Amino acid sequence: MTGLDYINNKYDVIVVGAGHAGCEAAISASKLGCNVLLCTLNVDNIALQPCNPAIGGPAKSTLVREIDALGGIMGEVADATYLQMKTLNSSKGPAVRALRAQSDKKEYTRYMRNIIESIDNIWVKQTCITDIKVKDGEIVGAADEYGIEYACRAIILTTGTSLEGKMYVGLQAYSGGRLGERAAIGLSQSLREHGVQTKKLKTGTPARVDKRTIDYSKMTVQPGDDELSFYSFKPNRPVRKQYPCYLTRTNEETHSIIRANLDKSPMYQGLIHGVGPRYCPSIEDKIVRFASNPSHHIFIEPEGLNTYEVYIQGFSTSLPACVQVEMLRSLPGLEKAHIIKPAYAVEYDYVPAVQTTHSLMSKNIKGLFFAGQINGTSGYEEAAAQGLVAGINSVHYINGKEPMILSRGSSYTGTLIDDLVTKDIQEPYRMLTSRSEYRLLLRQDNADSRLTELGHKIGLIDDAQYQRFLQKQENIEKEIKRLNETKISADDVVNSILSKYGEHIDRGIRLAELLKRPNITYNVLKELDNQTKTLDLSRDITEEAEVLIKYDGYIKRQEQQVENGTKLEKYRIPADVDYSQIKHISTETREKLEKIRPTNLAQASRIGGVKPADISVLMVMFGK
Repeated sequence: MTGLDYINNKYDVIVVGAGHAGCEAAISASKLGCNVLLCTLNVDNIALQPCNPAIGGPAKSTLVREIDALGGIMGEVADATYLQMKTLNSSKGPAVRALRAQSDKKEYTRYMRNIIESIDNIWVKQTCITDIKVKDGEIVGAADEYGIEYACRAIILTTGTSLEGKMYVGLQAYSGGRLGERAAIGLSQSLREHGVQTKKLKTGTPARVDKRTIDYSKMTVQPGDDELSFYSFKPNRPVRKQYPCYLTRTNEETHSIIRANLDKSPMYQGLIHGVGPRYCPSIEDKIVRFASNPSHHIFIEPEGLNTYEVYIQGFSTSLPACVQVEMLRSLPGLEKAHIIKPAYAVEYDYVPAVQTTHSLMSKNIKGLFFAGQINGTSGYEEAAAQGLVAGINSVHYINGKEPMILSRGSSYTGTLIDDLVTKDIQEPYRMLTSRSEYRLLLRQDNADSRLTELGHKIGLIDDAQYQRFLQKQENIEKEIKRLNETKISADDVVNSILSKYGEHIDRGIRLAELLKRPNITYNVLKELDNQTKTLDLSRDITEEAEVLIKYDGYIKRQEQQVENGTKLEKYRIPADVDYSQIKHISTETREKLEKIRPTNLAQASRIGGVKPADISVLMVMFGK
């Protein structure tokens, strides 16, 4: 396809929605050679952070690193626009450590838009897609609200909370996907007419407060890290000034105001039927569900350097605006708070992802892909990871190539998608470290060693970045080898240093063996060994070398678990199997298998309601 085909409204891929999923989808598809039409309700809101102005956190930071390792863009943009970088759970094990970037919200949007507009084969258009065009079970195009038709080979829907969105502030309802932006009307009906099932979910966001009306002296300062970490594995990452966040808490007055006004909540009055996110409840839900808790943390976070808006994390609500004022002014430091934007809840349509394959393409309509909140997830990082996968697979579909399928043992991204398409999610899905059975293998520090090879093979990691990756891996291997070969003696100087960390040695010991002790880190080795002290190795190299040595036994055990888990993947299930004809399995299992139609026994075993005894029967059957 040539660039001039836009004149005839002909494209390879149409991406509907320009949030975090849509941006990754459009950029990846364009870099792989496709002409892309990127449709959005508002071009000024590309890559908007409509809720928390932050990237990362537990499990989510691993997703961002995986996106970067595969050739995606979120990590680069987060690194370029942060207000604060902070590593969470730094005192805990490597499986749960997480980087979190407080973002400059407006700068993040500008940066992403500049990237998109610099790519010649992405065509941005402000419009609402209202209809998909299907012929013989395949996508052939789409139409928008103005009656303009577009031809294409694939469509990626990344509509966020816009589909038939309805916002609530108290008992008042407004059509819209997010504050100040209209809802996407028409597309849901078109999907249903083509046999795609839609359901309702709900989410919400806190009020934004004018920072000039906040008394920060009554709050606890939450500074960033002294030593910076970054998301992207690319070089030359910017070192920016760190800005603090703050912490305050709710109290009995806050709780009393909320309890006295529950009758004004659309959730408690039954106006909202969609299920909300379990792990990010509204403040009224917290007060009701955790009635014995006298106080809840509330974080005060800046939204950018060139705005007065401050985000009140942990204070999401759908109560009336006048009640929100009372609630906020009951918090220490917010007694004179002025609300710039009220909190609200939004209910929207989504497409249960059991209707898609692991490539994120519809099982029934070839060329139709779904990514982000339309699949039932919450979070920018979850959306971006899906957008990248959908973008890659849309190009593979067009070119007749096998889809890129990420396994649970390879990535959090693979775990996320596998959960969505096999477990029939009924509430907004959030990535958690506990969702992965291999979380020690799938750390944020080693995302590049897990996925860069694949990103290069696909074509999104260029040769220069790939050579930097190979050099880093070589340096890690060399340092591990050196630590395994270098010994220190049990003299008084060594034991004097070790005593500061509650350790002692009675004989000479290899540095790698010493590093396996709980109290010893790589920085301690620098005090003990002159060669270690003088080595000019970057922090990411020493951190990964330390983890690989310290947790060697646990890592090998999980690698064996991955290998055992892949055995079931070898039992392929024919696409046309008639489950109603299979005897000796339960009726519930037949119904679940028929609905989800897994491609192998490993996927079948993870479907809720499918019993181990049923898997044994299928193993015998499909083993033949």
